[in-house]
Amino acid sequence: MSFGLIINHNLGSMNALSALNQNQNSLQKVLQQLSTGKRINGAADDAAGLAISQKMQAQINGLDQASRNAQDGISLIQTAEGALNETQSILQRMRELAVQSANDTNTDADRAQIQKEVDQLSQEISRIGNTTQFNTKNLLDGSFSGTFQIGANQDQNLSLTIGDMRGFALGVAGAVGEQVSATVTNTYGTLTDGTYIVVQSGANYNLVDSSGKVVATSTDGGITYVSTADPSGTDQLAFSGATEAVTSGEITISSSGGSTTAIGYHDVANTGLQAGTYTLDSTNQYLKDLNGNIVATSTDGTTYKDAAGNTLFKLDAAPASDTTIQVGGIDVSSQSAANAAITTIDKAIQTVSTQRDQLGAYQNRLEHTINNLDASSQNLTSAESGITDTDMASAMAEFTKDNVLQQAAVAMLAQANQQPQLVLKLLG
Repeated sequence: MSFGLIINHNLGSMNALSALNQNQNSLQKVLQQLSTGKRINGAADDAAGLAISQKMQAQINGLDQASRNAQDGISLIQTAEGALNETQSILQRMRELAVQSANDTNTDADRAQIQKEVDQLSQEISRIGNTTQFNTKNLLDGSFSGTFQIGANQDQNLSLTIGDMRGFALGVAGAVGEQVSATVTNTYGTLTDGTYIVVQSGANYNLVDSSGKVVATSTDGGITYVSTADPSGTDQLAFSGATEAVTSGEITISSSGGSTTAIGYHDVANTGLQAGTYTLDSTNQYLKDLNGNIVATSTDGTTYKDAAGNTLFKLDAAPASDTTIQVGGIDVSSQSAANAAITTIDKAIQTVSTQRDQLGAYQNRLEHTINNLDASSQNLTSAESGITDTDMASAMAEFTKDNVLQQAAVAMLAQANQQPQLVLKLLG
């Protein structure tokens, strides 16, 4: 078919221009792939591939964040374990002192000096338990129970609970006292509703909270409690619902309005009772531990002995009602007390060791979790790369081809545009 020489339509030029536009579009697409390194830069490039790659990218991002979460979990565990390491070192020193005090070559004065160090060590254990934190979260006061998100998807987590590692919970801090429950009606100081221990301290009495911290103290040995926030005595406390356990050593908590509530304290001489919480049955005159086991009995309501006839503790008077006895201190002031303290400290060491073992196991697990997450992320990244990334060799070959075709199209377009000039020669 011959088109002849025409001037209204330059079909050769139109064909060359169409080819040039196609080559131009192809070249621009290849240039974008080469400059971004991505084969898929929009849904139009590969709709199915884009959908798959986005799901893969979500997984990759989740895996990478989960790996960081696990590392944060390890950091938390290391913080807690480091504090427990120091707690265990302190317990080892306390046991050493208890063994030393159990030797009767020591005088009462010697044991008194040993007791001073034991008391300071007990306080340090409580301080560590109360103040060890990670990102403002308390770790060792029994309140920590957390969940680590260690996977890219829902419910892929690890739960961790750390027990109460304070001195009072371990049975190596605090003192022998009776437990009283009270509801604070007017708080002028620092107390809140809860259960407290009344502990004798020389001629005075201290009010101790569940952590073993002294939150209030008497100023004259038995009349009025004042807040530790106000040693002057003007900031007083009012209680309601407090249980008056006994009359011996009774102290009164009062408010400035004049309402008073008596809380009793019974002098307790511990000569072999291990740390823990006990219930004193005033009717049957026996002492039970938390498991309900009878650990001591009495014939007069004041002296309690074990099955072997050894005196465990004494009261200055028989209580009128059932009483909770809290034994939480390490006493090395006598040979028998120091001997009992060895067993108590051994239990505390075992408790801390068990907690450290658990933390170590969790840390090892998290380290393997991180390895697996990193490997999964790497494999998914490789798979996602195969879908979305540019094959640079193939793209360069395409670029070279399109570039040559573009130059050829430009040259042919120039030639086609010269065709109408032939018509002018015929007309001339």
